[in-house]
Amino acid sequence: MDILNNNSPIGFFDSGVGGLTVLNKVKKILPDESFIFYGDTLHVPYGDKTKEQLLLYSKDILSFFERKGCKAVVMACNTTSSVIYDDIKDKFPFVLYPVVQSVARILSSLSVERLGVFATKATIESGAYQKEISKYNKQMQVFGQFCPNWVYFVEKNIVNEKSSIEVIKSDLDKMLLNHPQKIVLGCTHYPFLKNVLSSLYSEIEYIDPAIYLADYIKNDLAEKNLLHDKDTNRYEEFYVSSNPKQFKESSKMFYDLTKEPELLVF
Repeated sequence: MDILNNNSPIGFFDSGVGGLTVLNKVKKILPDESFIFYGDTLHVPYGDKTKEQLLLYSKDILSFFERKGCKAVVMACNTTSSVIYDDIKDKFPFVLYPVVQSVARILSSLSVERLGVFATKATIESGAYQKEISKYNKQMQVFGQFCPNWVYFVEKNIVNEKSSIEVIKSDLDKMLLNHPQKIVLGCTHYPFLKNVLSSLYSEIEYIDPAIYLADYIKNDLAEKNLLHDKDTNRYEEFYVSSNPKQFKESSKMFYDLTKEPELLVF
């Protein structure tokens, strides 16, 4: 595993702009690192794709990160983490950080008995949050709910439109029937609905797993002696599989992109 050099970049991938939320959190606590981000916008959303499709997309992207010499890759997408991580975890020479598995131990330690999870169809059907949390806390009840429109609202930047808010409220009301004490926003796009959700029901905490994930990555890289040297130059690269202009426009509320990402299709 000679590819694991502490000054090599960290890769991130997601189906769209949502993964920038994870990158943003990691960058804040690891400001000396170099980053490469790939948004598979050609295939967004991942939440309605089959396992076979997700494996095909992810293997191409991970092979790209291998060619770029990444020391670690963050599966910023909850869907791929939930559905295909076990199939690919030993196939590449870098450290792999799947969001669901990485944060499950922390979620399991929360002082709640009933935890809600908003996520994509694929994540909910996989039962990944329930399975991973139960490894550490068998008493915690986890209630998963699929929100079919939320990724679209975020990608199109229409979260605050009246029609969108009505749909979000309907989904939230359904989840609240389970009486959760906290709710996990289990898709990288969902934290951008946090203000709307809080305005609709403020008596509960909405958890962005990316915060937990960033801490986990920092601690794990430190243990592996893979943190970037402060006296070396850092850089960032951004790639998408379709419509770089639209990606830059949609990313404004997620991340400060100074230029359009490079178009790269496998």
